[in-house]
Amino acid sequence: MAERSTAAVDVADNSGDEPLTAKAEQTTADGVAQTRERDTAANEDAEDTDVSTSPGSSTPPELHSGHKLARRYRLEECVTRLDGFSSWRAVDEKLRRAVGVHLLPADHPRARSVLAAARSSALLGDPRFVQVLDAVEENDLVYVVHEWLPDATELTALLATGPLEVHEAYQLVNQISQAMAAAHREGLAHLRLTPSAVLRTSTGQWRIRGLAVNAALRGITSETPQRTDTEAIGALLYAALTQRWPYEDDAYGLSGLPKDIGLIAPDQVRAGVHRGLSELAMRALVNEGATASRQDPPCTTTEELVKAVGEMPRIRPPEPVFTAPAEYQRTTYQQGTYGRQAPRPGVAQPMPAVPPPPLQSRTGKALKWAVSALLIVALGLGSWQLAEALMDRGTSGDANTSHNTDGDDKGDEHKPTKPMAIEDAREYVAKGEAQAPGEVAKTYDGDSKTFWRTKTYNDGPKLAPYKPGVGIVYDLGSAKDVSAASIALQYGGDHTTVSLYAADSLSPTTSIDSMKSIGTDTTTSTTAKIEADKPVKTRYVLLWMTALPKSGSDGYYGAGYKQALTDVKFTG
Repeated sequence: MAERSTAAVDVADNSGDEPLTAKAEQTTADGVAQTRERDTAANEDAEDTDVSTSPGSSTPPELHSGHKLARRYRLEECVTRLDGFSSWRAVDEKLRRAVGVHLLPADHPRARSVLAAARSSALLGDPRFVQVLDAVEENDLVYVVHEWLPDATELTALLATGPLEVHEAYQLVNQISQAMAAAHREGLAHLRLTPSAVLRTSTGQWRIRGLAVNAALRGITSETPQRTDTEAIGALLYAALTQRWPYEDDAYGLSGLPKDIGLIAPDQVRAGVHRGLSELAMRALVNEGATASRQDPPCTTTEELVKAVGEMPRIRPPEPVFTAPAEYQRTTYQQGTYGRQAPRPGVAQPMPAVPPPPLQSRTGKALKWAVSALLIVALGLGSWQLAEALMDRGTSGDANTSHNTDGDDKGDEHKPTKPMAIEDAREYVAKGEAQAPGEVAKTYDGDSKTFWRTKTYNDGPKLAPYKPGVGIVYDLGSAKDVSAASIALQYGGDHTTVSLYAADSLSPTTSIDSMKSIGTDTTTSTTAKIEADKPVKTRYVLLWMTALPKSGSDGYYGAGYKQALTDVKFTG
């Protein structure tokens, strides 16, 4: 009987897998147990050779391009073949989208652990990880189907052109450490967090592939998984800052450090490296050489790394550079010289006579004086009407103005408010799968034609029991007093319920029930207005929808209960 599970996160390499170097997986000072595959597996992986057999594994089935799994997944291109398993780029013919597939025989010694790892990581449902879509044992095969991100770029490819800009490196360590901390809280580890496992999408978000599955495919284990992943994040940050791998061996297209000098700080490897990020990388790379000269404690878990990143001064993106247009060059031709031979040096040229200005006629003078007189009369009349209006307003104000003995200025209530700048945003997934994490930035890009949309649900308007709700967490850059919000919606006509909460981070660690409520609005129009009873000071604001309107079919999204956010603004 076939076992089937649909779900979320992982691995196949879009452009092939990188070799597993011994130094990159070396044990740390207190005995981190990690697997070395240097002599055989690394060379086979790097060259992408066909390994038909390996110790303790069965012969992989004969598969080829065009082979179809479950009458649905059509294999297109093999990107990795190693140690009894293979990874493919495939097409989901049912949903007409590209996917990745890992394949191995059902009697492979690691088949059980691969299935268990895929199903466990799928339950996490965190959009920061590449989602596992299916984990199946069928017809003597075990295969794991996962997302394929055609618009994403591996960190390996990004570093091929040079180190990352400081803000990009900051976003890398911030987002990756928060994602792995969330996975560790659920008992999941990566254990193979390499530059080829980290992707940057076209919207600037960092995604992780291969959570638990990559290690299970290669039989990698660790007695201290949190420390292993934390040190791996430190190595990623080190590489992003220096374009060097922080060990002696070359790996992932990067040169290793010079031999016999030990691990030196990134700001000693390359000039201009951000001092705070350099120290952070050294704190995450836990070993005696890295910690001997520092007073700051090492980061041995991802939670400690997240805390260390949060204590750093925020690194803002660089200001856009605008190039001034070239000064307009006026080309003039001297009257009577165009097309003639150029004058010889030293020879005086006759200056053309300047004609005298034309005599002004009597009619022109009379017209000028008439226009001037009309302008003077108009200005005088306008000034008199303006003065009369101001006097009337002053009289009315004196008669109706009441003075507050407490000293409060009631006029302040009508001061115009300016929308707060939104620095970053991320979809919040409390249960199940994400909606459209790559489109979150469209809710505050200033373009009313772009939007983030939910999936379409058959029943509604309330999302429960399918999901507690859907929403986005916004980062205002610093703690601010939030008192109101204006949310432009795509669909109206039926009830939409929107609430605002003060969150603790872009990836909240507390439940919605424990967050401080800012306000709620239930509307049938295409605009939701929320006003708090009193301002709430927070840096992160969760916009949460628990009821969606029923809307007709609009092409791809179909008919059902759904909603889309086009423009979100917060005011204080």
